[in-house]
Amino acid sequence: MKQYHCPIEATLSLIGGKYKPLILWHLAGKPRHYMELQRMIPEATPKMLSQQLRGLVACGLVGREVLPEKPPRTRYSLTEFGESIVPVLDAMCQWGAHYLEGPANCSLL
Repeated sequence: MKQYHCPIEATLSLIGGKYKPLILWHLAGKPRHYMELQRMIPEATPKMLSQQLRGLVACGLVGREVLPEKPPRTRYSLTEFGESIVPVLDAMCQWGAHYLEGPANCSLL
């Protein structure tokens, strides 16, 4: 197991990435096929979406199931461990909505 210096670093290691939080958000409550996720996150290239999904599967947040159809389809869903991140994503959503509502200056300079 990788050594982390703080819990935030561990969290970012798992869910950090340009599209990982969005993928997790879209999987909350409902399994999705790869193409559904592609339509929901159109700015993610197919290669990037695949990479991000592989990372989420590798760390155990997302489960991957290949359906025996012609042509085969892949369905992704949150694992039990993945479900535990939903309150964090919900808090991020609420924080972002609050930020977007009000006149906020985020300049640190």
